[in-house]
Amino acid sequence: MPRSARTSRTVRLTGAAAVALAAALTLSACGSSGSGSPAKVVQQKADSPYEGTVLGKHFDKPDLQLTDTSGQPYDLRQKTTGRTTLLFFGYTSCPDVCPTTMGDIGVAMKKLSPEERQKVDVVFISTDPQRDTPQVLRSWLDSMGSDFIGLTGDLTKVKTAAKSLGILIEDPVVNADGTVTSTHGAQVLAFLPSDDKAHVLYLSGTEVKTFEHDLPLLAKGVTA
Repeated sequence: MPRSARTSRTVRLTGAAAVALAAALTLSACGSSGSGSPAKVVQQKADSPYEGTVLGKHFDKPDLQLTDTSGQPYDLRQKTTGRTTLLFFGYTSCPDVCPTTMGDIGVAMKKLSPEERQKVDVVFISTDPQRDTPQVLRSWLDSMGSDFIGLTGDLTKVKTAAKSLGILIEDPVVNADGTVTSTHGAQVLAFLPSDDKAHVLYLSGTEVKTFEHDLPLLAKGVTA
């Protein structure tokens, strides 16, 4: 299924950084249209220890209550407070971006020491809650990371939470052949434990080696 995106936001970067970011944004949706991105607040910091893109504005972790893969209520802020958190919105029947992104994070997580891994929460929030039941989410996530956190629930709440981070989510569309397309921004946001705010952005197409480089720093809470 083809991926495309539209954006009216302006990225104030120069040279190779601007080219790379613009190219990545065109691939930042899993579906037939559009993706949001906190592009206006991106900063290019030459002295940053991270290979991911440092955010000029540090987004608050969404105040969001959904259902986890065990069928229990899950308060995102409460459960992940004071912990490094990688947050991604997507859906399990996504043909490309979602499994690739989560799979790459899973590969990178396996390179961490047990102590580092215990400090990082990877959270996947469904943009197709009607089909992504807790059981479906758990089965899908287990192939990438058995300790990955899957959340599903009210789509209106999910869309509001994503919007607060500059990420667009559109209502799922059932295609003529019965498949479902859920168009959503495909950014991964990394929240640091020091203030529970998003400091680093990973765009669609981020390579495994970038996650492998950055995850130990994120686990330690290194300031971006």
